[in-house]
Amino acid sequence: MLQSFRHSMTWVHTWFGLALGFVLMVCFFFGSLSVYDREIDRWAIPASRFEPQPMPSFDRMLEPAFRRIQLTKEAREEAQTRNEEPLPDTLPLHEWGAYTTHRDPVLSMWSGFELTRPKDPDNDHVYGVMTLDPRTGQELSEDKLKIGSQFFYPMHYELHIHWLGLGYWIVGLAALIMLVALVSGVVMHRKVFREFFTFRPKKQTQRSALDLHNLTGVVALPFHFMFALSGLIVFAGIYFPVGETMMKPLAKAHQKLEASRTGLPEEAAGIPAPLASVDAMVAEAQRRWAARGMAGEVGFLGIHHVGDANATVSVYRAGTDRVTLTGEGIHFKGPTGEVIREDDPKTAAAGINDFVTGLHLQHFRHWLLRVLYFVGGISGCVCIATGFIFFVGKRKRQHAATGSQGARIVDALAVTTVTGMLIATATMLVGNRLLPEDLPLRGVWEERIFWSAWGLAMAHAFWRTAAVAQARIAPAWREQCWAVAGLAGLAAVLNWVTTGDHLFKTIADGYWPVAGVDLVLLASAALAIVAARKLRLREQAGAPAAKEDAPAPLETAHA
Repeated sequence: MLQSFRHSMTWVHTWFGLALGFVLMVCFFFGSLSVYDREIDRWAIPASRFEPQPMPSFDRMLEPAFRRIQLTKEAREEAQTRNEEPLPDTLPLHEWGAYTTHRDPVLSMWSGFELTRPKDPDNDHVYGVMTLDPRTGQELSEDKLKIGSQFFYPMHYELHIHWLGLGYWIVGLAALIMLVALVSGVVMHRKVFREFFTFRPKKQTQRSALDLHNLTGVVALPFHFMFALSGLIVFAGIYFPVGETMMKPLAKAHQKLEASRTGLPEEAAGIPAPLASVDAMVAEAQRRWAARGMAGEVGFLGIHHVGDANATVSVYRAGTDRVTLTGEGIHFKGPTGEVIREDDPKTAAAGINDFVTGLHLQHFRHWLLRVLYFVGGISGCVCIATGFIFFVGKRKRQHAATGSQGARIVDALAVTTVTGMLIATATMLVGNRLLPEDLPLRGVWEERIFWSAWGLAMAHAFWRTAAVAQARIAPAWREQCWAVAGLAGLAAVLNWVTTGDHLFKTIADGYWPVAGVDLVLLASAALAIVAARKLRLREQAGAPAAKEDAPAPLETAHA
């Protein structure tokens, strides 16, 4: 039995944090990169390096582009597994959608097709996608991976583990454990205010790591708590899919009732009919927004039951001027352009949900707050990484004396998750600049480079952490820091060599999306060099665990 409630919370904080800290590290790091996912996309795809554009004309540009969208071979093969009979060459259209933000120079478009005889009536669509240059109407190759929005962003909430949606559940559990760790951490540290001002970098590793762990944990505590909680709220529908499981008949009945109430048909009429001018509908939507004092651009355009008498056109406002994630949708009859309805005012509960969701997704236009989001996410990474270092530093002498490999395993996993993840990310960016532009399945190769680099970093981490078993600092940390420095610097140089967009040019032009990525790469390289040099000095000093600062009584409870 532990001595007190605070010691119990220390135990909970230590072991719960360790159990899922590796997952949280991935979530925090790639969540931080996701703050600038569109900017990373522009760095990775030089053809998209131009200023963000408003939604272009549907009548002149988008409709012809929508009609060019075809299913990929992979999408058709996957759809065939969900259909009772061989799919015809041409599938009936169901919907069109186009989406952009104030940070997107390109336009994301998709076309939904209906299966002819679906095995599951609730899973009866397949989608083709297109990325469009809204200046010219030219299609950008889908073989080029949008590294920021298509790889880094999904990584932070589903880990690219798609089997049975397992990635969502792992991240959800990690977020729940993080809330437990935050609350227990506050209980542990009675002198929270002092943690704002306590950092002793010249002390021994264990003491410095604990100081930095406390400092980063306390300073960004509200941010960390808000993001863990709001992330759970955003994905509550996945964790508690009541409408799709226990209450499915009721959910179906509700959909039909809503279709009747709102006048938005749930089913197609089966009668062909052309679309009226969607540009005129967009103009009317913008007029109505302006009349409410909410003038703005279109963020999302959706057309349902394409080519049918029941076709509807939904126009949503890009709400970049507010935190709340709301589109102020206005809906029209497709064949006539007549307004069907405007979205109802939000209820209190729905308004709170939209606000929390908007706070997490930060689609709003506020550059300083976006910087603070990034800094807060990186502080979470530092907090978790120093927690790993403190855990190993506190136990390696004891484990060395007993011959246990526990500290070494934790250290190897920590190296893999911290510096190994940085190596994989930087290697992916290097690969992005070196792979031929016309390489088939180029995005697939970039993903392979990422996972291969991370796998090699993990192998190196387990190989070069043997020193921990002798109560010394593992050279894997220093060696991987040098690798991070070299790869990050190389990525910035390769961007210059392959595109001509060096820092002097992008800063002079005020093109901060690309300049910002290069600056972060160079700053990361510089920090990695400093870390590697300091680690080398500590290795040379060879200070055994016995000489490290004696842990305080509360630290002893971290067992």
